[in-house]
Amino acid sequence: MAGTDPRTSRLREWARSRWRDWTITLAAFVLALIVGAILMIAADPAVAGNFAYLFTAPGLALGAAWTKVSTAYAALLNGAIGSPAALAATSAAAAPLICAGLAVGLAFRAGLFNIGAQGQAILASMAAAYVGFAWPLPPVIHLVVAVCAGLIAGGLWGGIVGWLKARTGAHEVIVTIMMNYIAAGLLAWALTTTVFRRPGRDDPISPEVPASAAFPQLWGQLHLGFFVALAAAFAVAWLLERSTIGFAIRAVGANPSAAGTAGMNVGATTIITMVVAGALAGLAGVQAALGPSVNGVPVPLTEGLVGTIGFDAITVALLGRSRPLGIVLAGLLFGGLSAGGLAMQSVAQTPLT
Repeated sequence: MAGTDPRTSRLREWARSRWRDWTITLAAFVLALIVGAILMIAADPAVAGNFAYLFTAPGLALGAAWTKVSTAYAALLNGAIGSPAALAATSAAAAPLICAGLAVGLAFRAGLFNIGAQGQAILASMAAAYVGFAWPLPPVIHLVVAVCAGLIAGGLWGGIVGWLKARTGAHEVIVTIMMNYIAAGLLAWALTTTVFRRPGRDDPISPEVPASAAFPQLWGQLHLGFFVALAAAFAVAWLLERSTIGFAIRAVGANPSAAGTAGMNVGATTIITMVVAGALAGLAGVQAALGPSVNGVPVPLTEGLVGTIGFDAITVALLGRSRPLGIVLAGLLFGGLSAGGLAMQSVAQTPLT
């Protein structure tokens, strides 16, 4: 009896692995919809009150619940993808999540838990915004220099974590959590100085970044930064699957002891991974600092500008199974939830929190 073709076996194993990954992701999504429906019903006194008569008038209770949930989810879907403007808003909201998700996912592939994407994004937003409002440069050059400043700041902030991990064995989770607080403190302090604070203002807000340093607005809220995020995802996919350093990252993530025995420099791989991850998280901060608002000009730098991008990125990376394509899709999903959530709140009177 002829043996099984090794290529066929590998293909089957690959298909089985992908099917398992996508099944788990889909199950998580469906479960989230169910939990969300339960919370919406419980949060509406009029709908929840009908369940007191569930056994005497089940149609009334179930009908009210269905109307509430279906109206809310229809508004969510319409606000996320129901029009070109909605698609633009979804894409704009997804761009920083994709970049930060790539930062967390890349570290996952190397066996590292990068909780520090938040701090890396904050430092990058500071660097990009400063170059934006303080350096008078020609339009295209201005944007490129501001983006590069953010990438360098995020990469250096992540590189510190990688260096400490490689040289001292310090756990990256503890280090990144502490560095998140340091980054937030640095931003809060910087906005009290004359270097960052807007002249004539006492509140912590920077001067506005001019349009010359902003990502060009393409349609509605959609700007060039979204396509930069897609390019970053493609670059990470190529790095992991087609490059020598990508092979080392995957090998170290699978078994660092075996990788070291095979001659790979585990410490150097750890540092490089965190530098690249920091730069990717920095790109998310750049998106926040240089992404145009409705009027086409970026909002000023404030303590809350980055929001919770770095922490949301952990969920995006996990939902995307740390794969670039999965992270892009998860980022779009969360971008849709962000854009559609406003319509959901308005139409269905559903609280966002």
